[in-house]
Amino acid sequence: MTEIEIHPLAPEDHDDWVALWRDYLHFYETELPAEIFETTFERLTSADHPERAAFVARVGGRIAGLVHFVFHAHNWRIEDTCYLQDLYTAPDMRGLGVGRALIEAVYAAADANGTPSVYWLTQDFNTPARRLYDRVGKLTPFIKYARP
Repeated sequence: MTEIEIHPLAPEDHDDWVALWRDYLHFYETELPAEIFETTFERLTSADHPERAAFVARVGGRIAGLVHFVFHAHNWRIEDTCYLQDLYTAPDMRGLGVGRALIEAVYAAADANGTPSVYWLTQDFNTPARRLYDRVGKLTPFIKYARP
């Protein structure tokens, strides 16, 4: 069994995180300017933004995956809810349990925050990820709309 180490994103993870997040964005056919990368990294690693957080997974000392999540208020609940915004495992590290370990780390962080609800989105054609999501989450009937 592969040992997967999960830890909060830290300043020394910057370069590896940039490379992995760039690969994630490429998967979704998205490019962002360097300013977004730097601002996001600062927010994810700063105590000034406690509602935003991130973990990275290490396998054999190498960063193999990342997850970003955001705690936010919800009008139907007293407690916050948690949006798992980004989850990515390096292609050569898939099948080792990295994605599951990162989701479980978010579940644990949400529990520690008193936040029982965790949700995320994926594209309907993301079949490999959905196989995992079907095991660790519950598919809802909601359809997402966005401002044009």
